[in-house]
Amino acid sequence: MKNIVPIIQVEEALPLVKSKSVLLIDATNGPNAKSNYIKEHIKGALHIDLNSQLSHIEEDVAKGGRHPLPKIEDFSKTLSEMGISPQSHVIVYDNNKCANSASRFWWMMKSMGHDKIQVLNGGIQEAKKINFPMASGFEKTEPVKVYPVEDWKLPIATMEEVEKATENKDYLIIDVREPARYLGEYEPIDLIAGHIPGALNIPLTTNLDANGSFLPPVKLREKYIKALGNTDQEHTIVHCGSGVTACHTLLAISYAGLPIPKLYVGSWSEWSRNDKPIKTNER
Repeated sequence: MKNIVPIIQVEEALPLVKSKSVLLIDATNGPNAKSNYIKEHIKGALHIDLNSQLSHIEEDVAKGGRHPLPKIEDFSKTLSEMGISPQSHVIVYDNNKCANSASRFWWMMKSMGHDKIQVLNGGIQEAKKINFPMASGFEKTEPVKVYPVEDWKLPIATMEEVEKATENKDYLIIDVREPARYLGEYEPIDLIAGHIPGALNIPLTTNLDANGSFLPPVKLREKYIKALGNTDQEHTIVHCGSGVTACHTLLAISYAGLPIPKLYVGSWSEWSRNDKPIKTNER
């Protein structure tokens, strides 16, 4: 498959699912994620867990944030156990129309160098509207050879790089959290409210239409070309609360046909716990 787009519409995915020519991943997260998966999922989909398989959570959140990446070798084993090889065409979805955990899986797969990975636009809700086959319980897995890895291929920014970027006008830092969190009006998860100095707030929800699906590529391209200006992707850093929802914006930028910027995995959860400068209200 050539020129595969990162987001696939449900109408395009349905025949692939019915013909079993794709490998489906349910990346639904949350406190009842596994029980919800067992209760109902798209037939054939395997469940992957955000906390234990897409992250390596440390006791000290100040070191890497709330959802640090796992070792790439561990993620490789996870893929192999799920039957994913470099040749697999994988479609991932979740039960959140913002596709947050699905986007994290997409980013990690792309960063492994995997080309045939797509996010189902609108998630399971849109799939059910056009009668995707559903199932309950667990699906059988067929492990394959260990997925070959070297290192994460997509650009990642460290906390130290982000700090330097706050003092460099050639850099652009994008905060994808909701405006109230960015402005420091409240903070429901982390210890301190506010944002990284100089960060531009572009909420991930602005990537979506009124129905909760991703905007068309042409509209996303127009939006991000305007936001990025002359800043290239090497000097653009995207972050959120813990490095998960930032992937939603990276997915949107890729869908727009633009180069994928750097992901600050530690995000606000790491920054706010390390005595770094914090702003509220203005940039």
